[in-house]
Amino acid sequence: MVTKTPERSTTPNGEARVGTLTPMANIVETADGYLVEAEMPGVTKDGLELTVENGELAIVGRRSVTKPGGTAVYRESRDLDYRRVFELDPSIDTARINAKLDNGILKVHLPKTEAVKPRRITVSEKTNR
Repeated sequence: MVTKTPERSTTPNGEARVGTLTPMANIVETADGYLVEAEMPGVTKDGLELTVENGELAIVGRRSVTKPGGTAVYRESRDLDYRRVFELDPSIDTARINAKLDNGILKVHLPKTEAVKPRRITVSEKTNR
């Protein structure tokens, strides 16, 4: 897997933000394909952009930043957008990729092409003729 990060992103107000966060992700292989689950808290469906180009799946999640009413005393979270790029296996049917966002978890189903799916071959008995 390859992760690439742009140098700059912008807030909804057009202000420049430097860097992005790489969302944590899990990848599971099933008989039918792969499932990528990426943690992207604060991202809504409207802030998501998924693209497939040159054998790569790019996931970008933009969050709207709300400023707190007071002065921050301590802060661990950063107001950055998410970006992650995955190199796709040639066995993935890119025309059938679908995604769902639920409570900050993005689930991307990457189905395998029919040609690479395991299949059972039926053996027939030889008949006497």
